Amino acid sequence: MTQPNVLIIGAGGVAQVVAHKCAMANDVFGEIHIASRTKEKCDAIAGSVAEKGSFKRDAVLHTHALDALDSDAVAKLIRNADIQIVINVGSPFVNMSVMDACIQTGTHYLDTAIYEDPTKICEAPPWYENYEWKKRDAFKRAGATAILGVGFDPGVVNAYARLGVEYFDTDTVTDIDIIDINAGSHGKYFATNFDPEINFREFTGVVYSWQNRAWQTNQMFEVKRTDDLPVVGVQNSYLSGHDELHSLHKNLNVPNIRFWMGFGEHYMNVFGVLKNLGLLSEQPVKTAEGLEVVPLKVVKAVLPDPSSLAPNYKGKTCIGNKVKGKKDGVDGEIFIYNIADHEEAYSEVGSQGISYTAGVPPVAAAILIATGEWNVGTMVNVEELDARPFINLLNQMGLPTRITDKDGDRLLEFAV
Repeated sequence: MTQPNVLIIGAGGVAQVVAHKCAMANDVFGEIHIASRTKEKCDAIAGSVAEKGSFKRDAVLHTHALDALDSDAVAKLIRNADIQIVINVGSPFVNMSVMDACIQTGTHYLDTAIYEDPTKICEAPPWYENYEWKKRDAFKRAGATAILGVGFDPGVVNAYARLGVEYFDTDTVTDIDIIDINAGSHGKYFATNFDPEINFREFTGVVYSWQNRAWQTNQMFEVKRTDDLPVVGVQNSYLSGHDELHSLHKNLNVPNIRFWMGFGEHYMNVFGVLKNLGLLSEQPVKTAEGLEVVPLKVVKAVLPDPSSLAPNYKGKTCIGNKVKGKKDGVDGEIFIYNIADHEEAYSEVGSQGISYTAGVPPVAAAILIATGEWNVGTMVNVEELDARPFINLLNQMGLPTRITDKDGDRLLEFAV
């Protein structure tokens, strides 16, 4: 594939990162387009890309209004703009319709989060099996590559999981613990780092984890761990349900795979009040005046837009995998991780660190599709692909990977 044209779907904080990073790689990509329900948001991102001079070669970011729930409209835009790669960083609610458009047009597809049915929360696992994986054969017939969940978590941590399994002796890994810590501060009374509706839906249902080769259920904030981590220090995190568990348990022969998310006491207190009042429900209710509203959408409407947090965000994130297994017959543990800085992310692309960690990886994956290394012509999750070129590329693009093992702590690089 020579210089494929790229369509970015979405216009939030992650889309802004994707747009800047695609512009920085437009010696690999051809024309770059961005589409969202609200064209003005796309225009603002285009303005940011132009203002920061992000394009490697002179170009413009083309903007479009698009209802991504309308598969025919997405397919029409793909054809009209001669798109070869779609990077979907819109709401997870649009995944299926965008996928259908890509199948219809034979276009490569990337996303960063698992599909969600707006009327359901926390369906029976494995979640990928309920929706995305049903389209695998269709992508194969279309000769198009679909890489699912290629943000940071899911995404980079899936690559870390594969690297951890390859690091230890064959079939000796017993535990993969994915730990996500945001040690930054945005200065608001209460806000979420990405779409509040998606954020709250993650934590209001049952917590599913993969333990002893079976699904285990817990309640949110029921199980806590404490780790002393690089740069961010001692941090508490809580067992959480998350996208990557639903593919890792299928693709890696590991009996225990868990996801842990860091939360402060203030977030937990406010979350608890909102949940107990019924304000995080996705089911509609009627007001005394007869107006039908969805409580979760009302809460979303009154909270700060996550992209507005970026200018004042300070501190760092630490996201990585602790992996246990046998190395040369001896029990061991490694930590593969990344540290991102909110202020550095804002300086470079105008977004905060959470958006940065989610937005850089799909662009790296799109580059690997364009160069052929990840152009596999079917649907895959990240752990099914060779992690080495991905990690090397992320090292160059602002998300360096480090590993702590028996040889100490160092940048993780692979010979090409």
